Amino acid sequence: MDNPLATLPDRAMRVAHHVGDGLKGAMPDRALKWVETGAALAALKTGSRMAVGVVRRNPAIAATAVAGAGLIWLAARHRKRQQEEESSTGNGKTRRVQARKAPRRRKAASD
Repeated sequence: MDNPLATLPDRAMRVAHHVGDGLKGAMPDRALKWVETGAALAALKTGSRMAVGVVRRNPAIAATAVAGAGLIWLAARHRKRQQEEESSTGNGKTRRVQARKAPRRRKAASD
């Protein structure tokens, strides 16, 4: 026979899941959305507090992260422009050629 104290955490988890599923089914959708929103706000608040602490302790790392994010943003913007140009030219194999003025011709010397 198993030790009842050894199976207690397993039984407690089963009961907690059962109660949680029952509450989730009994709650209207709107209330469930409010609970999810509250949890998301709490996580955001905790995360922002931790981020401020990390920035205060390691300002160089924070500056590097901001610079890296800026570079990633620039690369994404550049890639988006390239894709827009490729899609506007047709099948993607063709390239758009910018029009330029022809060089001036010198007049031929008359004989």
